[in-house]
Amino acid sequence: MGEAPEIQLQILVEEDKLDENSVEQDQQTSESIGQLKTITRQRTYKWWLLMAIYTFFSLSGSSMAVLLGRLYYDKGGNSKWLATFVQVAGFPILIPLYYLSSYKSANHSTTTSNSTTNPPSVLVLSGMYSGLGVLLAADCLLYSVGLLYLPVSTYSLICASQLAFNALFSLFLNSQKFTPFIINSLVLLTISSALLIFQNDSSGSTQVSKGKYVIGFVCTVAASAGYGLVLSLTQLCFEKILKKQTFKVVLDMVIHPSLVATLIILVGLFASGEWKSLGREMEGFKLGKASYVNVLVWITIGWQVCWIGVVGLIFEASSLFSNVISTLGIPIVPVLARVFFQDPMTGTKAISMLLAIWGFVSFVYQHYLDEFRLNSGTRNV
Repeated sequence: MGEAPEIQLQILVEEDKLDENSVEQDQQTSESIGQLKTITRQRTYKWWLLMAIYTFFSLSGSSMAVLLGRLYYDKGGNSKWLATFVQVAGFPILIPLYYLSSYKSANHSTTTSNSTTNPPSVLVLSGMYSGLGVLLAADCLLYSVGLLYLPVSTYSLICASQLAFNALFSLFLNSQKFTPFIINSLVLLTISSALLIFQNDSSGSTQVSKGKYVIGFVCTVAASAGYGLVLSLTQLCFEKILKKQTFKVVLDMVIHPSLVATLIILVGLFASGEWKSLGREMEGFKLGKASYVNVLVWITIGWQVCWIGVVGLIFEASSLFSNVISTLGIPIVPVLARVFFQDPMTGTKAISMLLAIWGFVSFVYQHYLDEFRLNSGTRNV
């Protein structure tokens, strides 16, 4: 009987320890939840800041490059291969930024070297960059032909079809989920581009025959399909091969495919014989030699700024979201083309623009719903 009080006392002590442990576990759980919410808010703020920067790069770079590309053709430029070359040849200006990001990544990896993923082999990386570079070169050439034969406003509106192509490729390559709002967006953007096939703006910034107009239309649609494929493949490479989250990876996906594409385009430039006429083209440029060089240089810079924005949006969100942001520039270029090149704003173009904007808003609303559900889930943790 004397052992009973000792046993009861021991049981009470163990219960007190269990209560203390449960209280400590509850405190640790609440602290971890609080840290999770703080990290989520910080990532959200950082994410939106990066998205704003990449969006600005994408829209400003593409708008400037397209308008200057039209100026190049209007004032005496006629080389399709040179117009293609300047779309990808500006990657050397990113090399200092690349080495700076590489240095920061190396310092960060020495302090946090807990990554268990094996880096891809050189052979895999070479094949990935080479394949993307070949597609990029072909796509840029098609865009150059389209811009040569189409008014810049019509060209820009047709480019909205790249979102529909990107959605189709994303369905098979990136497991993109389709909702009624996304489907509505794709249908509207497809109709927006299809309206322009029956229109020939010979009174606009370029005067071409009906046959050349059709060639320009077909090349631009084909280029839009190729662009959608390149974006989907880029996202697939981020997810399945690179598996890293650094700015250096973004620059890798800009610089290396651009290098491959530049080499291919240089071969085409010399093989076609267009290089022989570049001197005469510069001499006959209506704005003068200095302006000829400046136009080409700023086209090159504009496209590199655009590529950083496009690849950055793929890295931070998805290829489809990156394409939707690019579609946001649809109202910008036709309005600027009306101001600088006197491209006519016909009723067909106005309807096409409204449908494109409607499709864009529909897609963005779906993204808003996804973000709202995600944030609601975080708050309920």
